Amino acid sequence: MDSKTVAIIGAGAWGTALGCALARGGHTVEAWALEEDVVNDINTVHENKRYLPGYALHPNLSASQDIRKVAAGKDFIIIASPSLYLQSTIRQFADVPNVADGTSIIASLTKGFVPAADGPHLILETMEQALPASYKNSTVYVAGPSHAEEVALGKITGLIAASEHHRNAIRVRDLLRVKGIMAYASFDTVGVQVCAAAKNVIAIAYGSLDALAETSDIFGDNTESLLLAAGLNEIQTLGFAMGATHAETFASVSGVGDLDVTCKSKYGRNRRFGQDIIKTDMLSRFENIDDLIANVKKVGYLPEGAIACKYVHEVAEAKKLKLPICNGLYRVLNKEVTPLAFLNELVGLE
Repeated sequence: MDSKTVAIIGAGAWGTALGCALARGGHTVEAWALEEDVVNDINTVHENKRYLPGYALHPNLSASQDIRKVAAGKDFIIIASPSLYLQSTIRQFADVPNVADGTSIIASLTKGFVPAADGPHLILETMEQALPASYKNSTVYVAGPSHAEEVALGKITGLIAASEHHRNAIRVRDLLRVKGIMAYASFDTVGVQVCAAAKNVIAIAYGSLDALAETSDIFGDNTESLLLAAGLNEIQTLGFAMGATHAETFASVSGVGDLDVTCKSKYGRNRRFGQDIIKTDMLSRFENIDDLIANVKKVGYLPEGAIACKYVHEVAEAKKLKLPICNGLYRVLNKEVTPLAFLNELVGLE
């Protein structure tokens, strides 16, 4: 395997974990972090104590607060910035020579939708608006069932690299094929991006159902599987409405695989948020979904699905889509209906 130079833009848990896996696989990886303590910890004790505490990082992974230095001269640039800061982050390094001339292959791990005047945009579209014109239809989206904790440990994980530029999809797939990662290529960029964003919405509903099932006479494992299957159908409906091209996307690791782990894993923040809605009355801290999104730091962790839920609802209304789980969860987060009433209605009890 040829060793490559890789920039990770955003040293949160997932960016750090993938950077560690790539470094472990023989690549030279440099991560950009906003926080001085994150940079110092990665460089000196080989641990990201803030975002991925307790996991040893490979010494081939280094970090810097200088985003232009990190991006400069790299074969691959992988963006792991939160969706709300995606364009502003990219603009900080868009004119370094290897980006300005289109030499570097640019991929993204960012999940969700980005608000715009004409409705929510997907991640790659948003990225390409901030990049030089040569990146039009050539950026790559990376997704799959991949909790950072297990990737950092080297546990076997499946990922998909999706791009309209087929050669770039294959190049990123090959980069990702290090020990512990089984990587595949896809050319259905819309389908893969919608799966990555919308599965977090379903996982919040799943978490609430899971918490209620602990003391319920009517909800159980069967009900949870019913919700998961119905949720996958909604993701597929949304995906095709937004331009997905391959039905196989929804049966792949980026579809059913990512949905399954997000709903069921102990590491899942969105599942946890759904549980906290029931167990700690989490939503009592917020007036409605807009207040929740504006003050999401009060949660103590980032439930991406709460933000994505608003944008899925906007798309569903604009395209007149029937998405009972996604739209019902929107009503819960907007304080229009209780979680129990939503779930009872969903299974036909109300």
